[in-house]
Amino acid sequence: MAKEATASEMGMSKGQTGHLYIQTNEIDNAIIHYTRQADGKLAEVARIKTGGAGSGEFKPISGQDSAPNSYEGAGSVIITSDRRFLFATNGGDNSVSSFRLESDGRLTLLDVKSTGNPVEGRSGTAKSLAFAPSTRTLFVLHAFGPDHLRLMSVDAEGMLKTRPERYTVNTYSKRNRVSTMVVVSPNEELVLVGTTFDEPIALTGLYPDGSPILWVQRAGGALHSIASNAPDPDGLAVFALQKDGSLGTARFYDAKGGSPFYIAFLNQRPNTFVIGYAVGDGCSICTIEKNGSIKIGPLVKIDTSAGLPSELCWLAVAPDDRTIYATNFGYSNISSYRINGGGLEIACDPACPKVPGDGTARGLNGTVTSGPSDSWISPDGAYLYQIYGNASKLVSYSTQPDGSLKEIGSVKIPYNGSQGLAGF
Repeated sequence: MAKEATASEMGMSKGQTGHLYIQTNEIDNAIIHYTRQADGKLAEVARIKTGGAGSGEFKPISGQDSAPNSYEGAGSVIITSDRRFLFATNGGDNSVSSFRLESDGRLTLLDVKSTGNPVEGRSGTAKSLAFAPSTRTLFVLHAFGPDHLRLMSVDAEGMLKTRPERYTVNTYSKRNRVSTMVVVSPNEELVLVGTTFDEPIALTGLYPDGSPILWVQRAGGALHSIASNAPDPDGLAVFALQKDGSLGTARFYDAKGGSPFYIAFLNQRPNTFVIGYAVGDGCSICTIEKNGSIKIGPLVKIDTSAGLPSELCWLAVAPDDRTIYATNFGYSNISSYRINGGGLEIACDPACPKVPGDGTARGLNGTVTSGPSDSWISPDGAYLYQIYGNASKLVSYSTQPDGSLKEIGSVKIPYNGSQGLAGF
């Protein structure tokens, strides 16, 4: 347990610039609260229990006892746009915690509620959150279905109420899909869900050398990849958001690349978003058309000479919408893109050196990885923060004009399981 910070350390003196939060995902789950100093470095303030359970080091997707990026997801910690509340998933017991967010950054636990999905086996898989302010609806995504998406109502005081609705990203022929991230469009008319596998590795299994089985037979037919949208054109799920917070029937889009993992809307163009592809090894820029349909642009790949796939799984969009930072789980580093008019181009690939782990984790391509996952960029765009779970590090970078990143410090985080970043 960290000691309580002084008033100066909390940012009540000159020079402090904000706050950052991460969940430990330990069995006794907690949120770590950091202050962000004027030089971009982090100082731990406190660890606040969520009242729920994480999975610890266990990884439900693969069934591994200890591996980074426990849920293959993003957005497990979010802050409401009015900065009144912070929400966090508790993946181990399928619950959500609600915190009051004070003006000085301190958190007070308000409520903990079950998502409504039972826990089967060693862990649940609640993994990603999105909030629609106009209907006060919280969307909770689970890695495994069939009820991937559950809803909660949030009252004016931050108290939670589980709703009966449930939605799936499964299709008729794909009954075990793994979803990754849920996002509400800025106009609150659509809810988008990314996917990564049509079947989880925990079901397809491992070869004797420990590498995952990524090609399987379906109904006795030819071998096919278990990565979503590889090549079946149905990897991006889009739901119409109704006035009462419920959702319409899912529409499935050809995401134009394998495992459309991450969805990030631009800050100043609310009809435009970027997809990061874990198996497609790149990004594409996409738009919501006037009729509500999705137009997905060409996939712009990074250098994959280090092995396929790179597992490009997380994105951070600079506040001015000029630069995208893409995290490569398999490569233990970050690549950057420029938004050039209506398209994308590589800025720096890689944008930073590899961060080594302890040698126990491997990516899908077989490379030893430190397991980078969630990232977050400061509101002024000056600093990027990146989780390296297998290295037990949250690394601070200063962003450079050419799209590169300069490491300026790090703080220790719990091994392998830590996930989610949100701040202001």
